[in-house]
Amino acid sequence: MNWQAISFDWNQVRAFLATAEEGSFSAAARALGLTQPTLGRQVAALEQALDVTLFERAGHTLVLTASGRDLLEHVRAMGDAAQKISLVATGASRAIAGQVRITASDIMCAHILPPFIARLRDLAPRIEIDLVAANDIRDLLRREADIAIRHVRPEQPDLIARRIGEATGALYASTGYLDARGRPETPADLATHDVISFGQADRIIEALAPMGIPLTPGNFRLGSENGVVVWEMVKRGLGITPMSSRVANATPGIERVLPDLPPIFFPVWLTTHRELHTSRRIRIVFDELATFLGENGL
Repeated sequence: MNWQAISFDWNQVRAFLATAEEGSFSAAARALGLTQPTLGRQVAALEQALDVTLFERAGHTLVLTASGRDLLEHVRAMGDAAQKISLVATGASRAIAGQVRITASDIMCAHILPPFIARLRDLAPRIEIDLVAANDIRDLLRREADIAIRHVRPEQPDLIARRIGEATGALYASTGYLDARGRPETPADLATHDVISFGQADRIIEALAPMGIPLTPGNFRLGSENGVVVWEMVKRGLGITPMSSRVANATPGIERVLPDLPPIFFPVWLTTHRELHTSRRIRIVFDELATFLGENGL
């Protein structure tokens, strides 16, 4: 460890992190219980210590510079680590109790989140998790859930949103289906295959058209609003569907269709309400969930 290279103050780092997440000096100062001039001085001192500019003003809004964006990922990791150190040192994580409702797609709830819940049980065994498996966007402000995992950033200013990465997807089918119907060699070959719709078929047609895949409503003879049901139909050899690569790779008997096609990328946002700053149970679940999804890929 090069101790001489660590020349900044944690309070300055915390001030930068709060400002980046809250979007303004005034909001960050309120969140940290500081005055706005004090917080501004801390951010300025960090910029001076690192010899970089972290924020630029765009009207009344603070915008991260390229240096600020590069630093933010590492600073968030420091913030998560500091939170965990505090909880472990006081033994508080094992004493935190109460329910936290997490809303996510049915596929994520069924295939991705159970290992996270097992890990959280070891850290905070008295926290109760209620998974709300829903493919529509639940209203956090009305407390329909405490934390949401979604592919779009919320627009409400009273919510805290953290982009934790990009998930990848592709077209998949069972080996049995491809053995029976043939493996497509070009995007045009998909015109003769059965595609199972997850939601509205026209949205899938529109999304895949730029990849040169010529689907029509006639390709969609099966479908469901429930992603778990769609995936079961795919596993049983009833057709092809777009799916998360993480889920598909963990499912035996599934092959990627047209593997040379570029993957489909979609952002993943972790969102909660302002109570994150006052509710320790929501904070610990939010931070652990961000770490889990980051470590295990999307």
